[in-house]
Amino acid sequence: MIDYEKTLAWRSGDVRHSYTAKDTILYALGLGVGRNPLDPAQLRLTYEKDLQALPTLAAVLASPGFWMKERTDLGIDYLKLVHGEQSVTVHEPLPCAGTLIGRSRVLRLVDKGEGKGALMHVEKSLHDESTDRLVAVAEQVLFLRGDGGFSKDGGRTDPPASPLPATPTSAPDLTWEWPIRPDAALLYRLSGDLNPLHVDPHVAARAGFARPILHGLATFGMACYGLVHKVCDDDPKQLASIRARLTAPVFPGETLRVDLWRTGDRDWAFRAVVLERDVQVLGNGCASLRDLAA
Repeated sequence: MIDYEKTLAWRSGDVRHSYTAKDTILYALGLGVGRNPLDPAQLRLTYEKDLQALPTLAAVLASPGFWMKERTDLGIDYLKLVHGEQSVTVHEPLPCAGTLIGRSRVLRLVDKGEGKGALMHVEKSLHDESTDRLVAVAEQVLFLRGDGGFSKDGGRTDPPASPLPATPTSAPDLTWEWPIRPDAALLYRLSGDLNPLHVDPHVAARAGFARPILHGLATFGMACYGLVHKVCDDDPKQLASIRARLTAPVFPGETLRVDLWRTGDRDWAFRAVVLERDVQVLGNGCASLRDLAA
């Protein structure tokens, strides 16, 4: 059974990550950016001349690895762990190359009840190596399907976080469609997530899938690119934050449609749907734009 006190006290320590323009470009290519090599906006994300980084690159930099498996004393049933939500808040534009220090910690551990699982919020802050200046913060919410009930005998649990805003039911203000390359998972995994579930048909079959699924963070990154393209004038610096719930798997080769609703002067709601199966794969999405004039 999960140990609340030990798990909440977990800290990664400093994770140093040096990366180059090639890594920034590879991340964008893994999302399918660059399919039109004559598009200047796509070239700014895939060519070292005037290169810019997508904000969601922060989700894959300086990560602590699969620590839930390595720390057996915490009691986490890592085999039943599911990535439920993801957010990225960028405090300043991500450098296209450099060295960042990642510091991860468990923010919240919520017992949903015996047989109902638990929720674990993990925050990663990214800092400039030379100045320790905060660059970005990424948070993931993990659904621990096998760990519910740890507080049933008077043990501690945290209160649930505030729910994400509901997805609007009105017609979207904007839509964006993105054909996903059949080899998208093969490219995206080179940004750090080498889980064979995303490339090995035999592993996918044992997990209950007809074929390998796309990384959830790849779908999240594609939605980010859609926002940058549709509401940020193809300028990644305009996007200050993005958050969404991962609601269903995506298969490489499918078509992603992102629906967008303006909810404020610089705020947007969004969802993502796979057209071929008419399945929502990202829900409760919200994003905020930076006031560059401030």
